Amino acid sequence: MRGGWLVRIIGIRILTAIPLVLLVSFIIFALESFVPGNPAETILGQNATPQNVAALDHQLGLNRSFLVGFWTWLTGVVHGNLGTSILSGESVSSLLDGRLGVTLSLVICSVLVSAVVGVGLGLLSAYRGGWLGTALDVVSLAGLALPTFLVGTVLVVLLAVRAKVFPATGYVTLAQSPVAWFEHLVLPVCSLSLLGVASVAKQARDSILEALEADYIAMLRGNGMSEREILAKHVLRNAAMPVITVLGLVAIGTLGGTVFIESVFVLPGLGSLATQSTVDHDLPVILGVGLYFTVLVVCINLLVDIGYGLLNPRVKTR
Repeated sequence: MRGGWLVRIIGIRILTAIPLVLLVSFIIFALESFVPGNPAETILGQNATPQNVAALDHQLGLNRSFLVGFWTWLTGVVHGNLGTSILSGESVSSLLDGRLGVTLSLVICSVLVSAVVGVGLGLLSAYRGGWLGTALDVVSLAGLALPTFLVGTVLVVLLAVRAKVFPATGYVTLAQSPVAWFEHLVLPVCSLSLLGVASVAKQARDSILEALEADYIAMLRGNGMSEREILAKHVLRNAAMPVITVLGLVAIGTLGGTVFIESVFVLPGLGSLATQSTVDHDLPVILGVGLYFTVLVVCINLLVDIGYGLLNPRVKTR
């Protein structure tokens, strides 16, 4: 049945997502219980009496046992209720939805840059070789070694503070001003993309070189097919699947990198919210961010599986 493979892949991913969400949420809930501090003390201040802290703990449900607290949260999630922020009293769903666009903008733009620039560099290196291949290896090692937040800090100093080319902090939505949205994303996206570009470029070069060495490529050349046709119809298609795998890993890594980058560039996304909520011991918000991140990871893996199916017909028959 046409399209049946797609329904099957989506169904499998949904089924695997359920235990993954449960496991991640349970781990977050357990780890947060070991973090020192009390949200009630944060709200009431240092001069609060133990009686006032205990009363607020009871009011917020913070004095419940571990399993009871987790089951209460999980029951709310099943009914579409992620709870409310302990500190602000705002709905967790509304709080996360208002910041989701920022994080998605960072991840999508970073993955696109990694794909376009990485494949371009890998293609150029595979066909030209020589010093370009060596340079690509050096850049790949640098991309793996340099921390994302360090790259972001250097870019801020060079391009925002000294050169004043791009803004150092803040965010403007695409609806407000496409130009300002682009300008505010350039530095954080460049910071997040360095590792992705290096990884994709190296994988693309290795996959293209492997495809070019295949026997059928020599036969196609002997039959008079041009290099451009060989590249477009055969080499890139065969090299695409390993590149898609790396892009999926890059997207997941980029999602984790937003936690640091959003803090460096003061972006109001899910990553910076996770950091602040951890400091404030705002457990409902932390759990909500973990849930959103897990769902995004599942969606990324689903897109990778769909890419496999589109590129390789054998995947559709499995």
